[in-house]
Amino acid sequence: MFSKSKINEPNSSKDAGDTAAPAPSSAGGMAPKSDLSSSAPRPKAAPSVLSNDLTITGNIKTVGDVQVEGTVEGDIRAHLLTVGETAVIKGEIIADDVVVNGRIVGRVRGLKVRLTSTARVEGDIIHKTIAIESGAHFEGSVQRQDDPLNTGATKASAAPKAEPAKS
Repeated sequence: MFSKSKINEPNSSKDAGDTAAPAPSSAGGMAPKSDLSSSAPRPKAAPSVLSNDLTITGNIKTVGDVQVEGTVEGDIRAHLLTVGETAVIKGEIIADDVVVNGRIVGRVRGLKVRLTSTARVEGDIIHKTIAIESGAHFEGSVQRQDDPLNTGATKASAAPKAEPAKS
């Protein structure tokens, strides 16, 4: 009796699945893309990891998290950037949170910037909050701003708005 029920239920499901399968297959090209787009921003994705044997020449831009262990020659914009001990970055960094364990040659802009004891930074740091551990090497200037991420864009857009208002 139980075996009959089990046999009948999967057959019914298979028939329903087979009937339903062709409809999504024909519209399947569009439906999965919509599902992925709407579901991707909701769960927090794992950070993108650039391994120590990887060298990138060019800019990196993401709304997610990046962990760099290799070499990057270019600018990086991310939500959270973790610079590993073996990493070397030559370029500007713009991120909400920046944790530096390795070497950076260039400007760092971040709401929260943390230089660990193994950090080596040559360049200016523009931040809202900064922490520098004992042993970190830093050569450059430090400037606190309430909005270090958008300062350049705000100044550029504020000036033209002020001029038409005066005219």
